[in-house]
Amino acid sequence: MSRRNLPYGSWHSPISAEQIAGATIRLGQTAVCGDTIVWSESRPVEQGRNVLVRRGADGALRDLNPAPFNSRTRAHEYGGGAFMLLADETLVFSHDDDQQLYLLAPGATAPRRLTGEAQMRYADAVHDSKRARLIAVREDHRHGDIDAVNTLVGIDLADGSTQVLAQGHDFFSSPSLSPDGSQLAWLSWDHPDMPWDASTLWLADIAADGSLANTQRVACGRGMDGDGESIFQPSWSPMGELHFVSDRSGWWNLHRWHDGRVQPLHPMAAEFGVPQWAFGMSTYGFDERGRIVCSVIRDAAAALAVLDPQTGRLDEIATPFVEIESLRVGNGFAVFVGAAPTEPPAVIRLELASGTWQILRSTSTTRPDPEFVSVAEPITFESGANGEATAHAFFYRPTNRDCAGPAGERPPLLVVSHGGPTGSTDAAFKWSFQYWTSRGFAVVDVNYRGSTGYGRKYRRALDGQWGVADVDDSVAAARFLIERGDVDARRIAVRGASAGGYTTLAALTFRSVFKAGASHYGIGDLEALAKDTHKFESRYLDRLIGPYPQERARYVERSPIRHTERLASPMILLQGKEDKAVPPDQARTMFEAVKAKGLPVALLMFDGEQHGFRRAATIRRALEAELYFYGRVFGFEPADEIEPVEIANLPR
Repeated sequence: MSRRNLPYGSWHSPISAEQIAGATIRLGQTAVCGDTIVWSESRPVEQGRNVLVRRGADGALRDLNPAPFNSRTRAHEYGGGAFMLLADETLVFSHDDDQQLYLLAPGATAPRRLTGEAQMRYADAVHDSKRARLIAVREDHRHGDIDAVNTLVGIDLADGSTQVLAQGHDFFSSPSLSPDGSQLAWLSWDHPDMPWDASTLWLADIAADGSLANTQRVACGRGMDGDGESIFQPSWSPMGELHFVSDRSGWWNLHRWHDGRVQPLHPMAAEFGVPQWAFGMSTYGFDERGRIVCSVIRDAAAALAVLDPQTGRLDEIATPFVEIESLRVGNGFAVFVGAAPTEPPAVIRLELASGTWQILRSTSTTRPDPEFVSVAEPITFESGANGEATAHAFFYRPTNRDCAGPAGERPPLLVVSHGGPTGSTDAAFKWSFQYWTSRGFAVVDVNYRGSTGYGRKYRRALDGQWGVADVDDSVAAARFLIERGDVDARRIAVRGASAGGYTTLAALTFRSVFKAGASHYGIGDLEALAKDTHKFESRYLDRLIGPYPQERARYVERSPIRHTERLASPMILLQGKEDKAVPPDQARTMFEAVKAKGLPVALLMFDGEQHGFRRAATIRRALEAELYFYGRVFGFEPADEIEPVEIANLPR
């Protein structure tokens, strides 16, 4: 069948916003107990409710927490580690509405509330079966969000009473109990560091009364005054040896505590860990022989491997997956959330003996048509004021079986900035990108300096340079593709969410290459963010920009809201009204400033949404509104029927 020549952006696509919003879910934490596998899935059609799904040995799937129970913790605001599987069908989870822990047992008509003290949040629990309790992180908000007190506590499974086990640090995470229940390992870190900057690994004996004794530091980062050491995921082998990931070599590599010293297991220029934005993150686990089944990340692409701690041999397992998250290991199998370049994320069970795998639950009820799928092309390019730096990205070409662009024309480009900014993107299939490429857009997804997956040096290259290096790299990605002849220099847009939204706003304000932009709950005022955010991120900017208020001038200098006179491009702002990470007033203030400047600008505020859109109606509206906006400012008519967006300073 011949392809029709139609303007880029106006192509009809089978990948609709309604499909992405209503026929997709988000997968979170996984857990394994015997042959039982449990995972968490967020369902936009249920207003983002997080449902725990059980897959038994017979393969049958069953929801565990009934509506309206929503398995989500808001500890550190970003949550994670919201449930703990105690036995085959017995678990404890945090309920979003009241942040209390609930016990769900087989045969019970409803979950039983375990804790009851208000303004407490819980996460990252482990089961201390010898003492019939949980050990978990508790976040006490009785004195306000910014002054929340974090501790490790024991929680009695009978009456919910608590015992403080560790305190005195700003943050705790990752309690890990030895196989015989005699020792506990955990992590802590303190302001102004984030867990990927510097953290401390602790080890203690558990006394007869359940308290901790003989506490010792196993590994300790030096923090802001030194190079630091980031520790990730302490875990015990079946033989009772403590393992963990450390970046002391410049890469997040696996180590163990052996004969009273830290021993690297397989040093290599690759990442076995990830930035700890949420609780409960896992990149490795042990099989019954004590071998380590792990995710190995090179150049932001993950692979599955098996490491034998006794021989140091690392063998990769051939799979199509380039994104591997929440990895757990059972008896002869591994479970993880995996995504491939042409397949959306799914819960995967992989047999370790054969390497065969199966999808247990996909994020989508529909499979992508390969003739409408754009596959990522990794690109590397020069950046910086004098080309002194190197940056990375993934490029997606417009792809549509039925349509092609007009002869002699090049497509518009969307330059995407990921969130974090300490985070990364990868080549895994993303419905949202295919939404754009199947309509005639090119997309470049930038791993700017500061991104993870390329070692500590690259991750730290954003120190003091946020709003500069990330913007330079976004501009350099666009210019690289313009010079290569892939895209239309007159139709370059930048978009991003959260920290990526800040990069978007900074790029539109301080650079001239971008002709439009979309900020999803982005940061416009760095000084306001430093003054009004939650505890977890309240000192994050010390490293990215500089200590506040000592470096106030730098905060003002890099805040887009303070320099709207330099704006010359249209923008659309999309914001949740209940966002605590980026207060909604920032979006309103930015909108009014751009409107007063006389530039085309739109603002969409969404009821019930926090930091990240979870509801189907919001997800659909946000996608379609952004497409509509680009159509108006770039001069094309989308094929989709879209509810018009009110755009100030643009004639109807």
